[in-house]
Amino acid sequence: MAWFRKDKQPLRSQDRRGVPSDVFDKCEGCGEILYGEKLLQNLQVCPSCGHHFRVTADRYVEILLDEGTFEEMDEGMRSRDPLEFRDLEAYQDRLAAAEKKVGRKEAALAGTGTLEGLGVVLVVMDFRFVGGSMGSVVGEKITRAARAALRRKEPLIVVSASGGARMQEGIHSLMQLAKVSSLLARLHEAALPYIAVLTDPTTGGVTASFGMLGDVNLAEPGALIGFAGPRVISETIRQELPEGFQRSEFLLAHGMIDRVVDRRELKETLAVILRHMVG
Repeated sequence: MAWFRKDKQPLRSQDRRGVPSDVFDKCEGCGEILYGEKLLQNLQVCPSCGHHFRVTADRYVEILLDEGTFEEMDEGMRSRDPLEFRDLEAYQDRLAAAEKKVGRKEAALAGTGTLEGLGVVLVVMDFRFVGGSMGSVVGEKITRAARAALRRKEPLIVVSASGGARMQEGIHSLMQLAKVSSLLARLHEAALPYIAVLTDPTTGGVTASFGMLGDVNLAEPGALIGFAGPRVISETIRQELPEGFQRSEFLLAHGMIDRVVDRRELKETLAVILRHMVG
């Protein structure tokens, strides 16, 4: 009878055919099972429905800048804990865990490089680091990037992916909104382009400041963009909200952004816009 008995085996990271579980990804948009390598080659965009998967800051650098031209700025900057804040865990422990997980010291990656031969200053936010939240270091990095753009007389591009201001730093975080905005005003006075690229998600204080202050505001398809969450807004105004009212397509239809751009066309689109703006 032992021949007919099937012993239960513990679940493993490989299925019965010996295929590792991370070889395939399931699309959140259409449910299609996608081959990981093919998805990578397609810049993490579903070839079936066009759903844009979230990608890392390093990946955006690879997508947008010419190969081998990126030079990182302010790599060693780390957040402090001025309020000695603690919620479910100490703020310093949360930062240490994020640094270990992401492999970098903060939620913003800044540097210089070329985009189709055009010199640019680029900042990319990484949602994996404490939800891409904007603390004093993130604000300082963007401010220094804007100063570098002024000094180098080059355009500034900021790719946003954030849950908003970092509550663990209180007023120190909120001060960054005004600080960054004042530097963007100086770029405008110097006739240097600032292009904001909004990805999923861009919310809270980032949307309320530099996220929507671009000379041109671009967004990826289906990106969640807004200040407060839909439930909070609905309960505040006590009205039924339109479906998808905080998605990029809705914002485009209502004049809040300039264009929705597929990630596979983003570099080319930025190059066309910058050549038009800088002459």
